[in-house]
Formats: sequence, structure tokens, C-alpha cells
Amino acid sequence: MRQAGRSLPEYRAIRGTGSILNAIAQPDLATEITLQPVRRYGVDAAILYSDIVTPVHAIGFGVDIKPGVGPVVEVPFRTDKDLARLRPLEPETDTPYVLETVRNLVSELSVPLIAFAGAPFTVASYLIEGKPSRTYTNTKTMMLTEPALWFALMDRLADLAIASLRSQLDNGASAVQLFDSWAGALSPDQYRTYVLPSSKKVLQDPALRNVPIIHFGVNTSELLGLMAEAGADVVGVDWRTPLDAARSRVPSRCALQGNLDPAVVLAGWGPTQAATEDILRRNAGHPGHVFNLGHGVLPETDPGVLEQLVAFVHDQRVPNALQNPEPAAAS
Repeated sequence: MRQAGRSLPEYRAIRGTGSILNAIAQPDLATEITLQPVRRYGVDAAILYSDIVTPVHAIGFGVDIKPGVGPVVEVPFRTDKDLARLRPLEPETDTPYVLETVRNLVSELSVPLIAFAGAPFTVASYLIEGKPSRTYTNTKTMMLTEPALWFALMDRLADLAIASLRSQLDNGASAVQLFDSWAGALSPDQYRTYVLPSSKKVLQDPALRNVPIIHFGVNTSELLGLMAEAGADVVGVDWRTPLDAARSRVPSRCALQGNLDPAVVLAGWGPTQAATEDILRRNAGHPGHVFNLGHGVLPETDPGVLEQLVAFVHDQRVPNALQNPEPAAAS
């Protein structure tokens, strides 16, 4: 479960204040934060404690993460001169703390570790807007009126994601998740023209093809097929699309991940169980489902409800699913 740790009292006890980037840069702390939800909930995989802007921060673009706000860029990306600020990532020297965290986790975990990176579009939206946005006005304007600059930016960001993911895999991670959290702001035609090429570049990189690849987005009901086309083995589904409807929109080779509404969990175990049963009913025993929330765990979530949720889903596990390349499990 993404961001599962932040609702835990043990997380709040060690996390401290300030930017998440400060915590990520401390391997012992990042290792412990990654391990906490695995210990507490008994989930089937761990996802590295990091952030999608870690690479651009590491190369000195001028990005920070303000508590309660999100990524904030000191000088947003605006012209072709800003391309020079996006030099190639050299993980061994730029993000050695991430690699140390990965190695620590691989030595301690009994479940797979999922590497992750930000998809070019979502990272671009932060760099261009300068902060979180609801409309992505500056991003779409550049995309539509300056296509040469747009594709140059997307190509640089794809290279950053590839370098980051390769380095995590080289140090022991077992799977990859590409986060395109804000791709749902686009129409299918916009996604196909302006985003799909760079996502394909990342997901079809030869170094990634021997591990499971998860492609995650939010509000992407009309984009699920295109996200699969980019090269994913597993496509994330939020709570807005019924699971059986989502399955009809992706190729049969693709598994699905999701699709419980994180807000439902706040209502307690009764509503959570009912929603979970509906998702599992719609899945109809299909082995290609990784049960998960449709987005990150909300900070105010009761850990006790999540404990019940994981136990309940494990009790419903499809026989032999862990030996199937498309597992049905909680993560």
C-alpha cells in the first residue's frame, strides 16, 4: 500500500518534521520507514520510501517538498534554456542514499521490494507549474503550443526515470512501479500524442523487461488501455472505475492493481469490508489482481482497519496465486 506508513504512530515517532527529501537522504531512516508497514500489516511487497521528485532534486533543479503542500519548484521550467538544468542522473554519485536504502531493504525483507519513479508527465507538471495544480494550465499550454520544447523535456525526464529505476534494480529491487499520478488530467488523444511516447521509452527500456512493471495513475478510466500499451504488466485502477469494467479496457495479458477508495477506509471496518467484497466479487477469482487501495493511504487512517483489511484479503486469496505471474494479493 502506497504511503501506508504515514498513518502509523511508529512512523510519526521517527519521521520528524520538514521535507520528506531530508528523510529520504538518511538510509537508516528510509529503511525503517519502508519496513514499518510490512511489519505491521504483513503485506506481500514493500515499496521504497522515496519520492517522484527525488531525481530532479538530486541533480539540482531546485525542487523541495513542503509539508502540507507538496513539490514546490524555486524557478519553474519555462523555456529551452531550462533544459540545461536537467542534466543526466548519475545514481552512484547523485542518489547514493537511495541505493544504500535499497540494499538495506533487500537484506532485511522477506517480500519483494518495488522500485519506483515518477512518470515524465507528472514530474513535468510539477516542474512547469512550480507547485501542485488542479488545472495544469501552464503544462497543457506548453504541451500544445511548444511541442518541440515539450518533447525535449519529456525525453530528459524519461532518461532520469530510466537511470533511477535501473539503479534500484541493480541494487536488488524486484519490480518497478511508474507513477503517473496526474495523467488523468489528459484526454485520451492528448495522452496518446504527448505522453505515451515518453512512458513507452521508460517502460520498454531493456533493463526493465525482466521484472514485473506496474503503471499507476489516478482518474485514468479512459486511459487504462493506453497505459497498458505503454508497456505495463500491471495497470493501477483507482476507485472510480469498477474492477470488471477496468478489466475490459486492458489486454488480457495485463493484471490490475487497486481499486479500493482510501476514503472508505476512514469509515471503519464495516464499510471497508463491504467495498472490499464488492471488488473481489467483480474480480470473480481472476488471478490477475493485486488488491490495493486506489491511491495512497490517508494520514488519518486507522491502522487497525488496515490490519483487518490485509487479513481479510489474504483469507480470500486465489489458490496458487503467488506462483502465478499475475498475483491476487494485498500489497
